[in-house]
Amino acid sequence: MGKRPAAERRGEAEDRIGKGAAFDYAPLPGTADEMVDNKGAVRPVWQRFLSHLSAMPEKDLTERFARADRYLRDAGVFYRAYGSKGTGERAWPISHIPVLIDEREWKTLSAGLVQRADLLEAIVADIYGDNRLVEEGVLPPALMAANPEFQRPLAGIRPGSGHYLHFCAFEIGRGPDGNWWVLADRTQAPSGAGFALESRVATTRAFSDIYAETPVHRLASFFGAFRDALQGMKHSGDDRIAVLTPGPANETYYEHAYIARYLGLMLLEGEDLTVVKGRVMVRTVAGLKPIGVLWRRLDSAFADPLELNQNSHIGTPGLVEALRAESVTIVNALGTGVLETRALLAFMPTICHRLLGEDLQLPSIATWWCGQKEEREHVAKNIEKMVIGPAYSRAPFFDDNGESVLGSSLRAAAKDSITDWLSSDGPKLVGQEVVTLSTTPAWVDGKLVPRPMSLRVFAARTADGWQIMPGGFARIGSGADVAAIAMQSGGAAADVWIVSDKPVERHTLLPAEGSFTRNMPGSLPSRAADNLFWLGRYIERAEGALRILRAWHARYAEAADPSQPLLADVSEYLTAVDIDTAEAVPETLLRNIDSAVYSASNIRDRFSPDGWLALNDLAKTARRFHVTVAAGDDASHAMTILLRKLAGFAGLVHENMYRFTGWRFLSLGRYIERGLHMTRLLGHMSGPDAPDGALDMLLEIGDSVMTHRRRYNVNTARLTVTDLLALDPLNPRSVLFQVNEIHHEVEQLPNALINGQMSPFYREAMRLHSGLAVMTPEGMGVEVYQRLERELEQLSDLLAQTYLG
Repeated sequence: MGKRPAAERRGEAEDRIGKGAAFDYAPLPGTADEMVDNKGAVRPVWQRFLSHLSAMPEKDLTERFARADRYLRDAGVFYRAYGSKGTGERAWPISHIPVLIDEREWKTLSAGLVQRADLLEAIVADIYGDNRLVEEGVLPPALMAANPEFQRPLAGIRPGSGHYLHFCAFEIGRGPDGNWWVLADRTQAPSGAGFALESRVATTRAFSDIYAETPVHRLASFFGAFRDALQGMKHSGDDRIAVLTPGPANETYYEHAYIARYLGLMLLEGEDLTVVKGRVMVRTVAGLKPIGVLWRRLDSAFADPLELNQNSHIGTPGLVEALRAESVTIVNALGTGVLETRALLAFMPTICHRLLGEDLQLPSIATWWCGQKEEREHVAKNIEKMVIGPAYSRAPFFDDNGESVLGSSLRAAAKDSITDWLSSDGPKLVGQEVVTLSTTPAWVDGKLVPRPMSLRVFAARTADGWQIMPGGFARIGSGADVAAIAMQSGGAAADVWIVSDKPVERHTLLPAEGSFTRNMPGSLPSRAADNLFWLGRYIERAEGALRILRAWHARYAEAADPSQPLLADVSEYLTAVDIDTAEAVPETLLRNIDSAVYSASNIRDRFSPDGWLALNDLAKTARRFHVTVAAGDDASHAMTILLRKLAGFAGLVHENMYRFTGWRFLSLGRYIERGLHMTRLLGHMSGPDAPDGALDMLLEIGDSVMTHRRRYNVNTARLTVTDLLALDPLNPRSVLFQVNEIHHEVEQLPNALINGQMSPFYREAMRLHSGLAVMTPEGMGVEVYQRLERELEQLSDLLAQTYLG
């Protein structure tokens, strides 16, 4: 009660939003706050939201936040974290309370960002063009000459689209005076737009009722306009548009896949591409197809190992050559990472006057490049008020956790040593003013508390000029430290609502009513086909192992004697295929499931979220059983649970996946692996020397016990089991069924027939089908099964040679 003014301010706020301990909220001293103004009153844009919030019991809020978390978890939203303990996927850290900004303020802010995007375009065009800024002394030569992001081979290459920048992001923050500042420009391969979309969906799951009656600007129109802009950059109607990703190991790979799926674009890696006669082509199962637009999500230096970074393993040789030929548009152009140079912020006001003839509408955070004597002395003199950071965008880190270090932490050092350091390493360093960021409400321990905030805002070049995403996402600090440097250490992300005082249009990416064209799905990249094919094989391989293990453990539970002839015989078979029955849930089974997860992770843009969730649930359950389940009845029950989960995954894929080329490769993987599985089992367990009970076990593994009883009026016999599991075209577990399906799918693959002639792969599939279709149970023996196994393996190899190379 000693701080009477703060209490009075809280009381005034509570009069507007309702009573309750949850809203005992007061801004941090010396900061601006997004929700409460400097007089302690709730800002008008927040009042409707808070009136709803104040009426909710804490239990209701907890349930709402749980809905948002569940959506992100079910959708598989993650980012990859790098640290001393290695890399790992982490759930997207959402801060459930959105940031609300008035539409009128956002328009002013957007105008400043549009000007800044135009300025960045003019700067990069000069750097790789006439170079007048350096020639006239506006930019120090050393700032470009020593800059690792300046790509010399690109000098003089003008983008075919006429623009270097098409998609930018800006880190902005509000200072104590209420004005916005640009903290950093992101032009290399800006990430976060997809996460902004997912944060919006998650937040609306929590506050669907509030969101529905609040005039919040939607995000779909922004993405729709940019998709149309990408379409407009194509050089011909046959050109494809693709997102170029470094691959699943990248920290924001989820977003790459999400954006590609959301906008209907191909998701490619460098190895998917080749340059032929100056044209960028994608390797597909139907041959090479032209790429006209690449939205790159990898750094420029890694894009072309031939002319840029020779150590890159994720680029495409010849990509710069294609740029010279103006046959491809890259978004953003290679080399634009130079604009992220931190020291460039120090020269922005002067450059803006020089290139645009205007004042900078949205100022940058105060920055001094220490490569100049006067600026260096200013930084040394004011070291305790500075953040010292790398001058270039990709310079080494100075501390263990981020790119910069607070000057106040250097106070123990002698002043002379700081001066010497700045003098010797000055061109590599910048000093930046320590910025006190504004705060925004976050829900912590059952109440609203102020947390420091910065925004990431996105700009897209469209046919009508730059368009600013009406929102973005806010990074929320994990503690009360309001220094800008604290935002680099993590925290959470919040949705940003731009609120109008009148109804807003509800845009969608769905086409308008009326006529439409049904486009055929895009060409399937060979790498994607490869992953789909092996996903099918690994899933079927895991299912086969589960069925054998379940049967083995069920019999072991009865006999408790692994040396019993049938158990010993099956153990011998399992050892031959690298499965150890000494483990209730063998490591080999886990590896097969993990391999399926890995294959699926490489095609996230082609994989349904439900399927991904089911597959990961299967993997987690198998890992848990590996350490908790004992041999015998428990293991048999565990195998049944895993089979049900696997069947759920297979059902999702079967029911939901579009029946096009990708489906065929997934199916071919399953059919070939199931055919191999049953062929090997029949060859091992249906011979005249098989132990007692082997035929009954075969029927159980082949899920055909009831069918055998109905179809044959005799007890299990070698000929009836052979007929049902090898040669019955109606039994989905038989070898002939698999071969029939392989034949059917192969007929519909690209280039199965070339000028009326069968491809070698099609011919081999036809030969295999014809040979097996005329067999009789009496003619099936060990030698026949061994030949069938070889032929199925050869068919797999031919498929790889024909389509996956």
